[in-house]
Amino acid sequence: QVQLVESGGGLVQAGGSLRLSCQASGRTFSLYSMGWFRQAPGEERSFLSAVTWTDAKTYYADSVRGRVTISRDTSSKTMYLQMNSLQPEDTAVYYCASRLRGTTGSYYLPRSYDTWGQGTQVTVSS
Repeated sequence: QVQLVESGGGLVQAGGSLRLSCQASGRTFSLYSMGWFRQAPGEERSFLSAVTWTDAKTYYADSVRGRVTISRDTSSKTMYLQMNSLQPEDTAVYYCASRLRGTTGSYYLPRSYDTWGQGTQVTVSS
């Protein structure tokens, strides 16, 4: 099993930036990829970005491409999401997720991931 803990959320003004972190522990040697999703009140959880653990191949949702950058540090077992030019519509709970080797499914679908963090709130004021 892998355990995930997010941090870095908070309140920021429109146009500002935040960097989210996701600390992984446990069976990290079995990680295949990790991803970021967000969920606003009344909406479904939506994909933002993913990164493969071994070779750092990245994937982005069209809605955030160019504004966010995903990265991972295998030595510290941490994944990051740098978010720039934040707008009020980016307000949501942000979740990190992981999937182990041998799992299948699209990077873009929440059901493809087997472990989730508790989420961190991001609020962007206008």
